[in-house]
Amino acid sequence: MEHSYVSRATIGRIPLYLRYLKNNYHGTENISATSLARALGLGEVQVRKDLSAVSGAGRPKTGYNIGELTKALEEFLGGKSNVVILGAGKLGRALLDYSGFGDYGLNIIAAFDISVGEVQHSNSGKPIFPADMLESICAESNAKIGIITVPAVAAQEVCDRLVGCGIKGIWCFAPSHLTVPDDVEVQYENMALSLAYLNKKI
Repeated sequence: MEHSYVSRATIGRIPLYLRYLKNNYHGTENISATSLARALGLGEVQVRKDLSAVSGAGRPKTGYNIGELTKALEEFLGGKSNVVILGAGKLGRALLDYSGFGDYGLNIIAAFDISVGEVQHSNSGKPIFPADMLESICAESNAKIGIITVPAVAAQEVCDRLVGCGIKGIWCFAPSHLTVPDDVEVQYENMALSLAYLNKKI
């Protein structure tokens, strides 16, 4: 189905629904929004809105066919996208080893760092390559998303290299504004700002 605007919050809940549908035996072909909401501790109205946005409305009295709903949620998230990380410091390595990205259709395949002279491996066994191997690995893996965890002074240079590799989405943790072509999406993550905001709220 064609999807209209779907909020960030809704996108964040889709993996919760999908994981529950896949990992729990329901004893029936259908499931209601009420049952799903109760199982996940969410509001029924919210669940109905979320599912309607990505899979259409459920059937009166029968709810959603579990197989059809599961397929719709998987299609919404899309297939696996390969992701690379630029900067293998503590943050970069933590992201490299985080397993939760898989729930969102993301496959972190490797990190790159200028301080690495030969291939290393993270705690989970994922490769950390010298920075000069970026172009060849991206070409081999058809990576489409890049994560920037380098210092701000190097962020634009790293960004330019990612764009040159055909990267279409960038998640930037560096405290800087990036200049990219119109067909490249950038998501900024300012952890210091988020923490400062939280501090003001308590």
